[in-house]
Amino acid sequence: MEQSPHPTPEIAAHWDDAYDQGDTSRSWYQPQADVSLRLLGSVGVSPADAIVDVGGGASTLVDGLLDAGFTNVTVLDVSAAGMGIAQALLGERATYVHWLLADALTWRAPAPFRVWHDRAVLHFMTTAEQRDDYRAAMLAATAPGSTIILGTFGPAGPTSCSGLPVHRAGPEEMVEYLGDDFDVQRWLIEPHETPGGAAQQFLWTVALRV
Repeated sequence: MEQSPHPTPEIAAHWDDAYDQGDTSRSWYQPQADVSLRLLGSVGVSPADAIVDVGGGASTLVDGLLDAGFTNVTVLDVSAAGMGIAQALLGERATYVHWLLADALTWRAPAPFRVWHDRAVLHFMTTAEQRDDYRAAMLAATAPGSTIILGTFGPAGPTSCSGLPVHRAGPEEMVEYLGDDFDVQRWLIEPHETPGGAAQQFLWTVALRV
């Protein structure tokens, strides 16, 4: 597992503690990353394309990508505990994934990715400075022709998650946030059913780096 740069200790500790309480019982858990895989399939990504799953942690997206034959997958997260869960579930297949322990706000990719995927990280960026830093990292990790797929809480989504406040956004705000560097191709609002049976509204945004 690569570590670059070291995540902020307080943030890493918060998410390590959250994962230590059991991934499958947490509100974010989904057995299959169906929406993410469907959106990836809609943007013409090939199995050899470089994909980074920002905040991937214990997400099952990596399972689906490996099952589909993808060979250049990076999982970035601040939580070693979260990635440890995913690695244990993958077993020997974990060696086919690049695991990166880092803070998305300060990390800078050494080369652009074909796809930047994020389900449920951006909405934890609640200040203008955090959202600006996130956008800067996203720009540094992509190039013209790259695709970004962002899953964030929609206007009717929760106001907090995992003990932290969140930033909810609608399609118009996301278009404004992404600005002239990205051309929004599509968006959709879909509910995520938590393990406890509650419904969380997610806004999914697919955009092309121009």
